[in-house]
Amino acid sequence: MRSLDVGVALACAVFAVSGLPRQALGQPSVTTEATLLDRIQIEDLLIAYYQPLGSGGEDMTAYYTEDGLLDLNGRAYRGKAGVRQAYRDAAHAMGPNFKGKFHMLMNNPRIVVNGDRATADLIWTGIASETATSTPHLVEQGREHDELVKLKGQWLLRKRVITSDGGLPDFYAKTYRNR
Repeated sequence: MRSLDVGVALACAVFAVSGLPRQALGQPSVTTEATLLDRIQIEDLLIAYYQPLGSGGEDMTAYYTEDGLLDLNGRAYRGKAGVRQAYRDAAHAMGPNFKGKFHMLMNNPRIVVNGDRATADLIWTGIASETATSTPHLVEQGREHDELVKLKGQWLLRKRVITSDGGLPDFYAKTYRNR
């Protein structure tokens, strides 16, 4: 394809998308300084959430509403006690023989803010390294869909749905629903 043809095709695609209503694209109807600040705060919350994953020392309930729901591959955990149990179960799923470091990466966040409610969709990837000199390897990868609410000026997770696309631990296999 010639570069002129590529340019015309790109211009047509931009024109076609620009004609769609913003809601059809999953965007709020109006982008303001406030919605941009909310998006940044939500992304910061998600980064803070992902940072300690794998360390086992962080109380992840601080990121959830009192009645929050965490769905890990079809296993639903409700409330703060449920979220604590979810992370005990996740540690169990890693197995007692795991040695080394585990890091969770968050990619391609798509955050849509509508007033005091928001959604976030992203891709996550778990990476493990047995030692500082060993080659890191992918452990699992999947998708996440979050529903957030702003309470007393703070964004919190009301519902978090985790779906594995690869590397699903056996622990979750019985309840897994391919979404």
